[in-house]
Amino acid sequence: MKRNWEALVLRAMGGRTFRLTVRGTESVGGSYQRLHLDDGGLLAECGVHPTMWVRLWFDNEGRSHQRAYTLVDPDAAAGRFSLEFALHDGCAARWASAAQVGDTIEATVQGSAFRLPDPAPRHLYLVGDAASLPAVNSLLDAAADIPATVWVEYAHDGERALPTRDRAGHEINWVPRRDDGRHLVDTVRAALPAGADDAHYWVACEAASTRDLTRHLRRTLGVGRHQLTALGYWSAR
Repeated sequence: MKRNWEALVLRAMGGRTFRLTVRGTESVGGSYQRLHLDDGGLLAECGVHPTMWVRLWFDNEGRSHQRAYTLVDPDAAAGRFSLEFALHDGCAARWASAAQVGDTIEATVQGSAFRLPDPAPRHLYLVGDAASLPAVNSLLDAAADIPATVWVEYAHDGERALPTRDRAGHEINWVPRRDDGRHLVDTVRAALPAGADDAHYWVACEAASTRDLTRHLRRTLGVGRHQLTALGYWSAR
């Protein structure tokens, strides 16, 4: 498979590429496939942080295609982590569905650098969906003792079968996807309290919803730039 211009740009920007090896597979809720992987030295070289993600390189009819995935349960000592794939039409889902123990794939680390604020916030407000739920879970793991309010958008009931890592003090709100994401935006806007200096806000859902919520947080609630992390995980357009 010939690597495209994206790979060359990422390498020029300091991207580091590793070869992952499948060590096990399992179905999650019937709509997702979880692959357990040996990391090829990735975690030892790059370290681990909440919401950490990698770019995987797939063969799409002879052309190189990359997609980003959040690490699930990274174990630096063992050199292993898992990834979850939504089972819909596409080269990534096809690869994950057919993957067997011993199969390999290249992963590039570039651009993943989130850190929890120091000092720790007194409350976390997290907005995500099925695509960003592994990142939400990594934040709940890292902030086990910090109160958190979480909204997770779901497109169908199978997505509600995905596991969450909430603990005491963590409130999970499942929100059905309606009106092209408008229902999530309206639900979160109605529930968010006035901006507080000791809170942190993390928004990672569909790109238009992320923009709308970011605008509300910054312009209406007065949330400081340093208190907000926002990323459009995918685009409906």
